[in-house]
Amino acid sequence: MKAALSKLQQFFDWPLFIALLLLVIIGAVNLHSATSSTELGLLRRHAYLLGAGLVVFFLSAVIDYRILYRLAYPLYGVGLALLALVLVVGKSVNKAQRWIELGFFTMQPSELMKVLLIIGLAKFLHDDPVVEGRQLKHMAIPFLLVALPVMLVLRQPDLGTAMLIFLLFLSVMLLTKLKLRSILTLFVVATGALPLTWTYLLKDYQKQRVFTFLDPSSDPTGAGWQARQSLYAIGSGGFSGKGYMKGTQNQLHFLPERWTDFPFSVWAEEWGFVGGAFLLGIYFFIIMWAMKLASQARDRFGAVLCVGVASLYFWHTVISISMVTGMAPVVGMTLPLVSYGGSSLLTTMIASGLLMNVSIRKSSF
Repeated sequence: MKAALSKLQQFFDWPLFIALLLLVIIGAVNLHSATSSTELGLLRRHAYLLGAGLVVFFLSAVIDYRILYRLAYPLYGVGLALLALVLVVGKSVNKAQRWIELGFFTMQPSELMKVLLIIGLAKFLHDDPVVEGRQLKHMAIPFLLVALPVMLVLRQPDLGTAMLIFLLFLSVMLLTKLKLRSILTLFVVATGALPLTWTYLLKDYQKQRVFTFLDPSSDPTGAGWQARQSLYAIGSGGFSGKGYMKGTQNQLHFLPERWTDFPFSVWAEEWGFVGGAFLLGIYFFIIMWAMKLASQARDRFGAVLCVGVASLYFWHTVISISMVTGMAPVVGMTLPLVSYGGSSLLTTMIASGLLMNVSIRKSSF
């Protein structure tokens, strides 16, 4: 452990850490504004979670990722077991059974599964003798790795997380040199599966969200309320914003779920286009930095870890921003390190620690 700490100190990735620290600060500042007049206890709990997040960040950065390589499939199996367990003893909220109550902490296994899937895919691709020109037959095992958690998450039901897990899988596989014919085949199959997904997988409330997305005025006081209030908040922020804790949509509680699903709306109303662009710029930097680390990794396992974490940040950010700006249905997607949520925050910190892990070991093992 002493050697690992010494290596961490010597090769510490300061640009990555500073970007992550900026997100953490923005998240805390934004949460204070969103909860100052109602949920005062959330900021205190968030501080405790940040402390735990820093611990898991440094642990995932210090522990040699080759240990994760050896434990990849057992860890993946633990993730599946937790997803199955949540269907049996999970806590149910609003007809969704997604959480396991641990007394001091409520765990959402589907969040942890995102990182465990990335580790499992990295293990498979590291061991796979096929380096490029992969065909569909080479995707049988990776598809099984993603299909099992997706089916379990859909049972909760949590369409948004299931979709994101599948997008992580597609992103990793597309960036590992699939043949163009295989990519086109996947696209055709996915397109053909849409009617079946709509008919047999989507719940009535999920279909209503799609209808409301297409025509927000069809349900202005119900499902359309969130999207409309979010757009009002973002639009009213203008170029430079209304000022900290002066956003009317936020302070007057017109924005629902403003500390979990709609933190960007709070931020954009108070800090305007300038603040929104700055926040998105940080995410862009982290994603591009992760891809740079992937190109510099010492082995394929480390490279795929970086690609997977970059995909995690990319899809969370794109879906969350699209959701609050009316470009996608509201599916309940957190904004990494800015939204309030224990499982989401800890998972993101673990994933970020993996980036630091690959970074410090790209120069020396």
